[in-house]
Amino acid sequence: MRYLLALDAGTGSIRAVIFDLSGRQIAVGQAEWKHLSVDNVPGSMEFDLKTNWRLACQCIRQALESANLRGADIHAVACCSMREGIVLYDRNGEAIWACANVDARASREVAELKEIHDWQFEAEVYSVSGQTLALSAMPRLLWLAHHRPDIYRKAATITMISDWLASHLSGWLAVDPSNAGTTGMLDLFTRDWRPELLDMAGLRADILSPVKETGSLLGEVTHQAAQECGLRAGTPVVMGGGDVQLGCLGLGVVRAGQSAVLGGTFWQQVVNLPQVRTDPQMNIRVNPHVIPGMAQAESISFFTGLTMRWFRDAFCAEEKLVAERLGTDAYTLLEEMASRVPAGSWGVMPIFSDAMHFKQWYHAAPSFINLSIDPEKCNKATLFRALEENAAIVSACNLTQISQFSAVQFDSLVFAGGASKGALWSQILSDVTGLPVRVPEVKEATALGCAIAAGFGAGLYDDMAATGERLVRWSREFTPNPQHRELYDAMMLKWQAVYADQLTLVDNGLTTSMWQAPGLTART
Repeated sequence: MRYLLALDAGTGSIRAVIFDLSGRQIAVGQAEWKHLSVDNVPGSMEFDLKTNWRLACQCIRQALESANLRGADIHAVACCSMREGIVLYDRNGEAIWACANVDARASREVAELKEIHDWQFEAEVYSVSGQTLALSAMPRLLWLAHHRPDIYRKAATITMISDWLASHLSGWLAVDPSNAGTTGMLDLFTRDWRPELLDMAGLRADILSPVKETGSLLGEVTHQAAQECGLRAGTPVVMGGGDVQLGCLGLGVVRAGQSAVLGGTFWQQVVNLPQVRTDPQMNIRVNPHVIPGMAQAESISFFTGLTMRWFRDAFCAEEKLVAERLGTDAYTLLEEMASRVPAGSWGVMPIFSDAMHFKQWYHAAPSFINLSIDPEKCNKATLFRALEENAAIVSACNLTQISQFSAVQFDSLVFAGGASKGALWSQILSDVTGLPVRVPEVKEATALGCAIAAGFGAGLYDDMAATGERLVRWSREFTPNPQHRELYDAMMLKWQAVYADQLTLVDNGLTTSMWQAPGLTART
């Protein structure tokens, strides 16, 4: 029997997941990790290189032991990671500095870069890369040049965190387009670096590492790495990629026009574009897919899963205890309660994430609007359903924005991630969007996509896209209720108007934004 290993570096944890060639998950090793805040550097979240490599090795050994496998049973390995996190190396290939995707130290540098060339620099970056400055690598590099010139001068190469893991395994440094595209320094159209952007920003352009497509063979596990992590020396190490794009591969979302909603801490609405293009309004992020030549529009709903966890933990202690006694999940119990609330949740409107406006991105203060003092109508079940409806409404708004600039018309949605476990939530998403919604069996879509890339690079699969389509299995499908669709259309218009008014309270300094992009000073 042949097996594949995916090493998946998320924001909060590292996982080693073993699959067989049919896509069946065999075992997983997981460890949480924390990012390091630097004293007197607000927003800093540095990536602990030494500790996190040790944790990665620990997870690989744990997964092998759990599956009762030897390192020699793994026929190929690939790595994926959170996007935006970057690693710098010296001329000897030793990692010298890294930050996680949540690092937000460079707000001042974002503002500084926006002022270059009469504010046209960001528009140029977006037209080439599909990224704005808020989440890109250039402000962080500029921060290092300003505040840590010792690191900046020593830096000889830059990669993403997934590539750092692969380099530890193989000794080779390279990046793939799907992950490196989030730096804002890679050309969507050529799928290669655009050094001129760094030149325009006053940054060094000599630190750009080789670009290899996802599924390309990078190297082999070295003897040193084998001793540290338990894999066999000589095991093929294959280029992985960004977590969202590899997740789409694991879901079979690999053809032009296909779309998915990935429901986790953040929700991503992703659409495969029929041709590479960017949004004239700069509302939507555009990334390289792991499928060569394909780009993917991505719109993000902020803190959707985190908001649900906050609601559960802050207000539903009783339901958590009952669920524990019943041997079920608290969210399952809350969904059962919410299913008895009429569609529309008695008019309650949650104000949390806005639709995505990538160029000028900020949110209103978290709140519930249009509450009543009728306990039969305004209670925990109503608020929980309202949150689920609102998440679907924000997704629908984001998908509409993508459709408007891309001309893609959707005929169905794939709904994956933790949120898709909820039958009520899946049905609400179908009702709000008016689209059939398919929910996959696989719960580790990102790791599965990464394993498919590993298998392709090792010659075990002939085609990544076809393999993704073949290995995905569907557990449920939901079809829209036309009566609910009419109700939700009206709700969406009201919510958009109310949200716009709530933003004016932030603009006037009366309330505090839930989140705003680094470097944002005022709405334009």
